[in-house]
Amino acid sequence: MSEKKPLLSVEDALAAILATAKPLGVEEVPLAQTFGRTLARDLVALRTQPPKNLSAMDGYALRAADVGRALTVIGESSAGAGFAGVCGPGEAVRIFTGAPLPQGADSVLVQEDATRDGDLVSARTAVSLGKNVRVAGVDFHEGETILPAGRRLTPADVAFAASADHPILPVARRPKIAVLSTGDELVPPGEQRGPDQIVASNAYAVLGLIAACGGEAIDLGVTPDQPEAIEAAIRNALAMNIDVLVTIGGASVGDRDFVRGALSREGMALEFWKINMKPGKPLIHGHIGATKVLGLPGNPVSAVVCGELFLKPLIRALCGEPAGHRLDPAVAGADLKANGPRREYMRATLAWGEDGRLVATPQKDQDSSLNSVLARSHALILREANAPAVARGAELRVLRLTE
Repeated sequence: MSEKKPLLSVEDALAAILATAKPLGVEEVPLAQTFGRTLARDLVALRTQPPKNLSAMDGYALRAADVGRALTVIGESSAGAGFAGVCGPGEAVRIFTGAPLPQGADSVLVQEDATRDGDLVSARTAVSLGKNVRVAGVDFHEGETILPAGRRLTPADVAFAASADHPILPVARRPKIAVLSTGDELVPPGEQRGPDQIVASNAYAVLGLIAACGGEAIDLGVTPDQPEAIEAAIRNALAMNIDVLVTIGGASVGDRDFVRGALSREGMALEFWKINMKPGKPLIHGHIGATKVLGLPGNPVSAVVCGELFLKPLIRALCGEPAGHRLDPAVAGADLKANGPRREYMRATLAWGEDGRLVATPQKDQDSSLNSVLARSHALILREANAPAVARGAELRVLRLTE
């Protein structure tokens, strides 16, 4: 009798999924539409900011060496309308926040520390050289790389690019990802259900994950457990020129699990099936031509966990971002029993302990069908295969589900 083939590790499965995942190309997109997109090339500043020395406060521009005597106010400088003359010895210029520092001035006396008498102003305190001045280029210089390729653009990043005078940004093309749910028991929310049917929910988590990671999500709806119907749905998806096909359900070994066979008949080259993890053992990965295929399990928690571990990194890789898992240190908020032969990802809540450490408390019920438990969880506690029991307060690692 031949030995049973060991299940694939999470690391090996992810490596196989990412092995051929390359960025999909570059799009030039108007700045206002780039939030959440991935920068495809290093971004270089087209200008220097600030372009001149500017005042950081309302007050008086002057020479620091002149402080200690009354100075003659010879003009005014405001943002967008600087003083055109020269601030010479014994002179000062009324200035406002963001206004250009006049030629000859090197410091700003804040108005709260100034005494004004007609055209004369004097300081009630010392002013050091360069006080309250934003030096030209203190933010960035023309030609400087301000944002690196592979960065997911935040609102602050978009504002940064705008300040560097970029109206259009080069961003990675978003992967087009179709999501197909299967199961006779599934009915979309709000529709009439039979006595033995349930509401389809998994696709919404997966579609949300795709959108959050920068992908373009396409909901293919629910297909019944009929080989011909599943094959037709797969052909329909492929006709949309998608980059990734995600199926949900029908990936196990039951008599009603038709997805793997349907994918094979539609030309899928299978890379692997089944992973040494819990929940989410029956995971399908392959490709049909250039389209990558990821078959997620049908249980709600299993689908989400596999989405976090495998689909999210795949999308990031296709967008040109670093693709991996960030595990954070934490301490156990409760005792944990010894683990079985599969790596386990336990749903948990997070809180900050009095000592400043992150505390991960596992949910009492880890059944993979419970949406309520998943919705209340902030992270997954990673427990290696055959890990010994862990006492409350012991160190462990977590994968965050929420920020």
